Amino acid sequence: MNPLIFTMIMLTVMLGTMIVMTSSHWLMVWIGFEMNMLAIIPILMKKYNPRSMEASTKYFLTQATASMLLMLAIVINLVYSGQWSITKPLDPTTSIIMTLALAMKLGLSPFHFWVPEVAQGIKLSSGLILLTWQKLAPMSILYQLSPTLNTNLLLTMSMMSIAIGGWGGLNQTQLRKIMAYSSIAHMGWMTAIMTYNPTMALLNLAIYILLTTTTFVMFMLNSTTTTLSLSHTWNKTPLLTTAILTTMLSLGGLPPLSGFLPKWMIIQELTKNDSIIMPTTMAITALLNLYFYMRLTYSTSLTMFPSTNNMKIKWQFGHLNPTTLLAPLIILSTLILPLSPILALLE
Repeated sequence: MNPLIFTMIMLTVMLGTMIVMTSSHWLMVWIGFEMNMLAIIPILMKKYNPRSMEASTKYFLTQATASMLLMLAIVINLVYSGQWSITKPLDPTTSIIMTLALAMKLGLSPFHFWVPEVAQGIKLSSGLILLTWQKLAPMSILYQLSPTLNTNLLLTMSMMSIAIGGWGGLNQTQLRKIMAYSSIAHMGWMTAIMTYNPTMALLNLAIYILLTTTTFVMFMLNSTTTTLSLSHTWNKTPLLTTAILTTMLSLGGLPPLSGFLPKWMIIQELTKNDSIIMPTTMAITALLNLYFYMRLTYSTSLTMFPSTNNMKIKWQFGHLNPTTLLAPLIILSTLILPLSPILALLE
């Protein structure tokens, strides 16, 4: 793709998200979502082939349906309240339709089917944008609407998302699909706490984006897309492979690592709100995510890799790809947990 055209498209994607995040008028929010959706399609099809074309079509159809539902909710809200302001509390009908529309945009269950399919059909760099940046706009609207959201509907979708995010990733060998199911599970954790403590959901979103960005950057550096290609990196770049596996265990929420922090704080917050069974179920279901990350760790580092020579380590060649900001990303992805007392004080 022409660099100038690519820059313009990326700026449009960013501008669309910024419009959604900063608008107080429902029509501007809808326009921001549309700009973002139409500009992301060429990025998903950056390397044209039938698979990326199919993925982009699936993404477009899902997002267009979600936008239609969002406009329906906005019009119903206009009829009931007589104004376009986003700050006005919503009536129950509008709230439910809008929650469903935003759930479709985020890929929450039961509207999650498009996420693994689209993520698998596109390049790693496009997948990174899809699973990180594209979550900002819908989450910002959910954050603003958190006082008037239907808690029972949101919690039902959250629990289903956490369960499906765990079960769906168990039999996967494609890393992009694993990251997609991980995204579904993380979205479930964020929306579960949204009506109780929206700030906690933002903390979870920030840490999720940090961990996913680090993982995708390292995948792009090694050009790894399957479990097999990941296991082959062990005798080429052992240090980088260790960093990938540690970051993925952090994504799963293993206690000494950064990914444990948001899960810990969300469970604590739900317990404060006299909810015991739900956080217990969420914590148990999160073990499924941790299991498939542990399986990757096992197949990569704890088994004998297929080697054609007698040497344990292959000859080291310098990486041609730039490793911009990779060192601080890896550190933040694994060592944030000691800062948790500070975050608790700030809260």
